[in-house]
Amino acid sequence: MSEVKKALTLEALESYAQALSKTLAPGSVICLIGPLGAGKTTFSQFLCKALGVEEYVTSPTFNLMNVYDADRGLNIYHFDAYRLSEPDEIGMDDYLYGKGISIVEWADLIAEWIPKGAIWIALEPDGEFCRKLTVGDSLEEVGGSHEDDRH
Repeated sequence: MSEVKKALTLEALESYAQALSKTLAPGSVICLIGPLGAGKTTFSQFLCKALGVEEYVTSPTFNLMNVYDADRGLNIYHFDAYRLSEPDEIGMDDYLYGKGISIVEWADLIAEWIPKGAIWIALEPDGEFCRKLTVGDSLEEVGGSHEDDRH
């Protein structure tokens, strides 16, 4: 069952990321979807900070993946699937089914490769400074689709 949070300010979004971080374990996969400018990278920054990442978290748009060291000896694997044609091109399975925590922006574009049990989060702008956040156990539950509209 999905959970919807409306009109989240940046501070509330950061608080949600902090709360979520306490529930994550090695092998967790967080799937972020939403239009350009919805806050996927901002949410990733908040989540990484809550997990103890001390370095500045950037969008992996051109790298496809960034790796960060977090508390408890965990690695955070931060993906951007927008320019990814096939997860095998970067060995994504090794990370998604590994012992770190994976954060996948634009996960709807590679939904068929996402492991069962992933946490799906849809972000949508809700006014100039707020976001609507929908959390669920599947792409469909958060209102996403498998359509690839990159081209």
